[in-house]
Amino acid sequence: MSEAVNGSKMETISLHNFSEKILEQQVHFHVMKLSGGFFLWVGSAPVLSNMAVSMSGKCDSMPLSTLLLGDPSNTAPNSLSQRLAKKTKKQVFVSYNLPMTDSNLGLLVENRIKKELELHPEHF
Repeated sequence: MSEAVNGSKMETISLHNFSEKILEQQVHFHVMKLSGGFFLWVGSAPVLSNMAVSMSGKCDSMPLSTLLLGDPSNTAPNSLSQRLAKKTKKQVFVSYNLPMTDSNLGLLVENRIKKELELHPEHF
């Protein structure tokens, strides 16, 4: 979707939300499509405890990533944003707000995101 402002074409921001119960926990996903990328928020409660951004570089096979907000010992937002940037070839912001108590949870959450990417690529 785009609109013209002062003769220039501007991309509009679009929102896409989905939820799923994963390992007995309701997980919410919020995608904000931006021009050239997207912001993905994942969590079970309305908090923003971290945020990472990743983008592909010309010389590296793995996208560059940095943590913008949060505890550097929590690598989940960096890892997820890198994998999504590699898959989509876009700049990706990720805020991952789920407890790291079960390693299976992270894998299942990522699989759910990949499924949504396949079903609704226009939202990413």
